[in-house]
Amino acid sequence: MQSNSSEPRLVRVLLCIFVLVVLPSSYAKRDLKSACSTCQKITENFNKGFEKTTNQNFGGGNTAWEERKLSKYETSEIRLMEIMEDLCDSSSFECNQMLEEHEELFETWWFKRKTKHPDLHKWLCIETIKVCCPKGTFGPDCNACLGGSEKPCHSNGLCDGDGTRGGDGQCSCNDGYKGEFCLDCSDGFYSQGKNDSYALCSECHESCVTCNGATHQDCDECKAGWQEDEQEACVDVDECSRDTSPCKDDQFCLNSEGSYSCKACDKVCSGCTGPGPDKCQNCAVGYQNTDGTCTDVDECLQSDVCSLPHRQCVNSRGSYSCVCSRGYEEKDGECVEVVLQE
Repeated sequence: MQSNSSEPRLVRVLLCIFVLVVLPSSYAKRDLKSACSTCQKITENFNKGFEKTTNQNFGGGNTAWEERKLSKYETSEIRLMEIMEDLCDSSSFECNQMLEEHEELFETWWFKRKTKHPDLHKWLCIETIKVCCPKGTFGPDCNACLGGSEKPCHSNGLCDGDGTRGGDGQCSCNDGYKGEFCLDCSDGFYSQGKNDSYALCSECHESCVTCNGATHQDCDECKAGWQEDEQEACVDVDECSRDTSPCKDDQFCLNSEGSYSCKACDKVCSGCTGPGPDKCQNCAVGYQNTDGTCTDVDECLQSDVCSLPHRQCVNSRGSYSCVCSRGYEEKDGECVEVVLQE
């Protein structure tokens, strides 16, 4: 009995550990990346504001007097405040929170550090509040990404957390590359050169599953829809040339490189070998073969249609209809004369 009662307790303990340890850790990694992104956006907007206000002045009409009395506009607190007004959208909580928290640092940089440290992003985001890392590094200690900080993932992928205090530095390889260091070629690609720090993978010919070169003669294995010929090259299989068509009776087969498609026959056809009324195997009901092309049958030229009194024939494509003659209307299946009311 004691062991049974201890099992739910163990489950609760493990759940608490997950909630208190694992979840905060995953959120922290995400928040570290987000904090860097926010800081980078702020410094980018600061630089835009700096450029925008480059040729401005105090705007009071007597610039020379103002600059003698109030100092130069280009280094003034007024210019700083004008720039900082547009750093964050009002709807961005993270941006406004970071700006409010570190507002004094902008003043410090503006008045005391700008000359010696002109790169605001580096001074603020990387060196001072430490939410970002230099490019090619990641994590709390700004360690080098796999492949080195100069060419993360050997330039063949993206380093998780690159430039932030988050991430684990693992590589997500670009299309065509695989492996921990993105130095191996994926299936469908072949190597054009490789050493311990470099790899170049190029795409195989469209007919290949795997290959060792660029042409259809370099395939190790042909894709579905292709087959090896006498020269050991992968060539297209023409599915439409088979005795039995892969398409339905009211469709025709259209071959393409490595595949085929089924297209609807023209509505005048009953079976076809291609598009249009001149490719019919047989003509549909209401149509007739005229010099190899299916054309409409005008049933109204026949003497035995619409034979009931006061009816006339109206032809249409592939069919016809019987309507009451002018001055008559249909009632109970018969055409009766329309009685004009006086």
